[in-house]
Amino acid sequence: MDTTTPAPTDTAEASFDIVARQDKTEADVAALRSDVDEVKARVDKIGRVAARPAIGTADESAPEVKGFVDGYLRRGSTAEFKSITGTVPADGGYAVPRQIDALIARALVEISPIRAIAQVVQTGSAGYRKLVTTGGTASGWVSETAARPETDTPEFAEIAPPTGELYANPAASQAMLDDAGFDLENWLASEIAMEFARAEGAAFIGGSGIDQPEGFLNAPATMAEDAARPFGTLQYLASGDAGGFDANPDAKLIDLIHTLKAGHRQGASFVMNSATLAEVRKLKSADGAFLWQPGLVEGQPDRLLGYPVVEAEDMPDIAAGTFPIAFGNFRHGYLIAERSATQVLRDPFTNKPFVHFYATKRVGGQVLDSNAIKLLKIEL
Repeated sequence: MDTTTPAPTDTAEASFDIVARQDKTEADVAALRSDVDEVKARVDKIGRVAARPAIGTADESAPEVKGFVDGYLRRGSTAEFKSITGTVPADGGYAVPRQIDALIARALVEISPIRAIAQVVQTGSAGYRKLVTTGGTASGWVSETAARPETDTPEFAEIAPPTGELYANPAASQAMLDDAGFDLENWLASEIAMEFARAEGAAFIGGSGIDQPEGFLNAPATMAEDAARPFGTLQYLASGDAGGFDANPDAKLIDLIHTLKAGHRQGASFVMNSATLAEVRKLKSADGAFLWQPGLVEGQPDRLLGYPVVEAEDMPDIAAGTFPIAFGNFRHGYLIAERSATQVLRDPFTNKPFVHFYATKRVGGQVLDSNAIKLLKIEL
């Protein structure tokens, strides 16, 4: 057994090596800590920037909202905000600040079924027009050096959605307005949106087009296929039973789906009211399987033959001669045109001691592409 002791020089070198490694480790740890501190500082800076209001948003426009809510809505004073919003007596009130208008718009999308699936455009005036191609082509294929032959002249149709003035008239007591804890801004937006949604729901489906939107069920309808129908006329299928669905309801619904061209079926949905939906949920295929497919994930819509179902209570019930079910891509098929600003007029005199807020907005609607919406009619 070797019992020799290491030379003093070897011991000193080993100790020096250990100290050097410790110093290096401490230096590496210090560098890592510095890097971590730098990353944390950057993250904190990003968080502060993200939390900081952008130019032209909440902080900058807060005086406008505060002046409108606390000055005009609560007390009827216009001195605090009229220099910002401006009066519009011809339109019957004051334009609400964009934050409140955005609250109304979000609530409308959530509770107005057709608005949630249709194409919505914002306009700066009461009228809106759109050109839609109905035939012809302006393109073709040629080689690199070949002449470009003249193409067919495209055919256009003009869409001018009938418009009307939509109004709501929510009321609050003066005691509610005097209560500083009463969230007047959100209450007003919610009340206006609820009233607007009720009126819109009926107009976008069955509106006459006279001082209101023209609903898609008010458009002319025929059994003719896409190539044979005039522009603006919808196609419908007969249910096969004057009292409801025939013995093979799944076949009729599948036929309804496939009358829609493949390009429109991407994003298509069924539209019906809750009474019709109750009947549809009971339908089975020939092999006994339910046609209804509940959503398997929270937030995912229930489906009928693979397509989402939108409940719109203004759709007609199942009865002879009615159109209780619509299927289509409403973003392609129905156009909603509206002025972007909602006007509010404060009325503390008509119904004392209540203060009414008379809100108005111009809204129009019309079928945009009649090939994108199909109907099921209850008849033989």
